[in-house]
Amino acid sequence: MNVLKKMMPKIFIALFLTALAVVAYGEEPDEPAEPAKPTVTDYISLEPAFVTHIGPPGSKLSYLKASVSLRANASTARPAVEAHMPRIRHELILLFGEQNDVDALTLPGTQQTLATEATSRINQVLESQHTGEAVSGVLFTEFVVQK
Repeated sequence: MNVLKKMMPKIFIALFLTALAVVAYGEEPDEPAEPAKPTVTDYISLEPAFVTHIGPPGSKLSYLKASVSLRANASTARPAVEAHMPRIRHELILLFGEQNDVDALTLPGTQQTLATEATSRINQVLESQHTGEAVSGVLFTEFVVQK
């Protein structure tokens, strides 16, 4: 009986450590709840190119020709963009026609600002139509200002 009393704490510690090891290593490794979805980049070309007059009213007519592609990060954005293409083109024509500073349009910073505003307007169209889609950017593949 004395031997059992002396061995009892050691047996208890051994059982405790064995149980702890089973719990620690018995769990499945931490995995994300969902596997990471591959990133999709879809470029949607808006054809034909946009051609509109620009500049302040009453001044010599100047024209802007812009070829536009949209960048989307989901393959489901293309059908939404195509379904609402007339309204998207309308918004871009209005945006381009609002440009009064013809000289500033030749500067890269102004073109980037215009692309950002175009992205915003396109996303407003997609949101107002409850598509659940958005574009991540507007790219000018051709941008010509004729003074």
